[in-house]
Amino acid sequence: MTHNALVPEPPKPPSHNQAAVLRRLGALLDVVIREGASDLHLSVGRHPIVRVDGTLVPLMKQDVLTAQDTAAFALAMMVPEQEQQLKEGKDVDFAYHHTDGSRFRVNASIVQGAVVLALRYIPSKIPSLTELNLPNILETFTQKRQGFFLVVGPVGQGKSTTLASMINIINERQSSHIVTIEEPVEYIYPKGKSLIHQREVGIDTPSFYEALVSAFRQDVNVILVGEMRDKETIATAVSAAETGHLVFSTLHTNNAAQSIDRIIDSFPAGQQDQIRTQLAGSLLGIFSQRLLPRVSGGVIPAYELLINNTAVANLIRERRIHEINSVIETSMQQGMISFERSLAELTRNGEVTAEDALRASLNPDLLERFL
Repeated sequence: MTHNALVPEPPKPPSHNQAAVLRRLGALLDVVIREGASDLHLSVGRHPIVRVDGTLVPLMKQDVLTAQDTAAFALAMMVPEQEQQLKEGKDVDFAYHHTDGSRFRVNASIVQGAVVLALRYIPSKIPSLTELNLPNILETFTQKRQGFFLVVGPVGQGKSTTLASMINIINERQSSHIVTIEEPVEYIYPKGKSLIHQREVGIDTPSFYEALVSAFRQDVNVILVGEMRDKETIATAVSAAETGHLVFSTLHTNNAAQSIDRIIDSFPAGQQDQIRTQLAGSLLGIFSQRLLPRVSGGVIPAYELLINNTAVANLIRERRIHEINSVIETSMQQGMISFERSLAELTRNGEVTAEDALRASLNPDLLERFL
């Protein structure tokens, strides 16, 4: 019977050695949770390392890891299909359930012939926008019936958590059919007013694109695409937003203007005018965020919000994306938020240091004028 069978086989009890590996791994995951860490890194020749408030901290009381250790940790968490992928030299992304009910997003890769693991802690409770220190205006996008909304930023800046918080607002307040397409599934949504189906790429569906195409036949209201990796997925997501669906997704880009350029540039020249027109008509907004060390401890987001109005839509159609930053800067009364002004406000309020704000800034000269 395959892993995807409708009636899965009961799990086999772990062997004596595997049970010992899982106990050791569990102890490390307990440290992550207890210390408020966001990540755990397991690399050969190093002590286990956790990331706390953005800083990597080695666990010096733990033994230095061997290649056998990291391989054993990986195999103890994986299903056979994932083991095979790793043996073929492919990176593997999956979710792991800790014994206390918490979850971790895991990436397993091969580095110089040895297994390296990065585990990201996913809290069991989905935080609210207020708990994430995010602006309440994001709620307005959860009330839309159709359109395309992006959350963007570099890797590890909280994009998935922001989207989970927005999706959960819909779940709590609306009777909608929500389909999420993730690799792997991260936050598990609680029972609410909505019907939610969470599909995992590689287990429930072969790809983001195929799951997105299937969603058209599933009477869906809201679609979350974990990541837009290719033009087929982008084109289908934009089409879904045009045809009555509310679509959320992410990109690894720095700001709104770069995100629009990235979407358009992913298409051949002959198709770019069409995607410009579609994007101008379907885009709701783009939220960019970056996590900074907080003076009082922890991290706090700085952010930018582009809202697609008539002026922005015209800039997209007319290939004047470079002017979008100016529109954001002059449209604060309409709810738009400038990244540099967000940084300046955090600095003036004593939430972050001027040095950290300048490091995160995409326009340090402008930020210095605001400060």
